[in-house]
Amino acid sequence: MHQNFHKEMEKIQTNFLELGSLVEDRVRKACSAIKSHDEKILSYVIKSDYEIDEKEVEIEEDCLKILALYQPVARDLRFLIAMIKINSEIERIGDYAVKIAMRVQSIQHHTLLHFKFDYQPMSQKVIAMLKISLDALVQRDVKMAHKIFLMDDEVDALRNEAYKTVTDEVSKYPEQAACLINNYLLARHLERIADRSTNIAEEVIYMVEGEIIRGAHA
Repeated sequence: MHQNFHKEMEKIQTNFLELGSLVEDRVRKACSAIKSHDEKILSYVIKSDYEIDEKEVEIEEDCLKILALYQPVARDLRFLIAMIKINSEIERIGDYAVKIAMRVQSIQHHTLLHFKFDYQPMSQKVIAMLKISLDALVQRDVKMAHKIFLMDDEVDALRNEAYKTVTDEVSKYPEQAACLINNYLLARHLERIADRSTNIAEEVIYMVEGEIIRGAHA
């Protein structure tokens, strides 16, 4: 039973690495399409979401099976609890990548001659947060996880810039309000990915140290 337990735990980690790679790829593609409006990339991000959903369900079922069969304790128990939560966070990040792609599809049907906002700094920060949070999980690195919290504040500041830019434009060009709001929602979706990455960092700290710090860093 001991050998089977470790095999099942290794399977979860392997599947999670695959899930993390899938989601990171979709986020990168969605962010690149904000600027390029590449229809092939947008369509791929949207249509391939099922791969993420299926992997997320598989991981959750495996975690629950181990909990039921082996009744792990201490560090192993914390690992499984954290993995169930992180698994859900990762799947939601995949959903936000799809939302970004769909939002870009909607935006590209309109021409905003006056609107200028560079999403690249925010996109790069969000991608970095996701990568660091996943690396912190794989390496069980608490210091790396703590880096996420400061980066989240930076993303919030960029979101606020986007909001101010959009509201200024709406007051000048109310006839373009719907499209301008869609542009703001791009920033909102990026911010939510950053928030989910922060949640992952919190779970990594719980998994390694057994300390619940949810919201304590805010």
